[in-house]
Amino acid sequence: MNRKVLGFLLIFTLFLIIPAADAQFTIGEKATQKSVEVFISIDGDVHVKHVVVPSNLPKQVDLVYGTVSNISVTNEEGEEKQFSIIGDNTAVLILPSDSRSIIEYDLERVLTQKNNVWTWSFLYLETTSFIFPDKVDLVYANERTVFLDEKKGITCHGCQMLLEYSTNEPIIFKNVKWEDREFIVEIRSHSDIEGFVFDQPTKSITFEDLDGTNFVNVIIPLELLWEPYTVFHDDGKIFFRDHNNGTHVWLNFEPESPGEIMIVGTTVIPEFPIVPLAIGFLIILALPLLKKINLHQNHMSRTHIHQF
Repeated sequence: MNRKVLGFLLIFTLFLIIPAADAQFTIGEKATQKSVEVFISIDGDVHVKHVVVPSNLPKQVDLVYGTVSNISVTNEEGEEKQFSIIGDNTAVLILPSDSRSIIEYDLERVLTQKNNVWTWSFLYLETTSFIFPDKVDLVYANERTVFLDEKKGITCHGCQMLLEYSTNEPIIFKNVKWEDREFIVEIRSHSDIEGFVFDQPTKSITFEDLDGTNFVNVIIPLELLWEPYTVFHDDGKIFFRDHNNGTHVWLNFEPESPGEIMIVGTTVIPEFPIVPLAIGFLIILALPLLKKINLHQNHMSRTHIHQF
């Protein structure tokens, strides 16, 4: 019999006779993992995939905490490989292999949904990638806003985080007209939003949140209302997160009750068209430079006349 297989069977036999109270102990050496991927469906279902590097010894792979089911171990060609389960589906022990091993399983009861927000207190001290449904383009990691844009997920290193995200958020587009220009302010929330007002003199955006129990995301063009911002809920300041991509700012907050929301910036679109003002400002800045260039050219005409 192959020595590798014999060694594995010996370890497996020892594992079988370990008392249940001691089953949490490590049986084999910790495996080196090439990747850990967590796939999340639109309904909150979770599927996990570990890719383990080859080894000439049996290796233990700890599984992500949760209710584990449908465990499988295969090689890269999809062929099933022998393995044993350690503890109460907390880890697996895999045979020595000269190719990568792929461990897959489903996780239940890890994501909880409240007020249309999915939440997961995640702990797995390996680099882990999370792949979200197509309709998710914004998540929160330890209360930090992460915008996915065209990307499909995030990667967490030495991962301990509170993950939060929402799906199928209704989107409201509000057109703001100023002079001959139009700006679009986007509001995303499961709450009912009414009474949107942009007020140029007070540098503010105001609307009514009729629910007060959901995340509210407001996307504002920077040309319309510039940062930094203050967010009020019925005259009291509230905590918010923000993200600036160079053209727009995302403001995210979660009121605790229905009420009026006011977003106040520090600079607002000017009363006069911005292009003439910008041109005039550039001319003022350029005049001293033009004078210096003219003087420099005159000096050069007097001194640099030799040939070579």
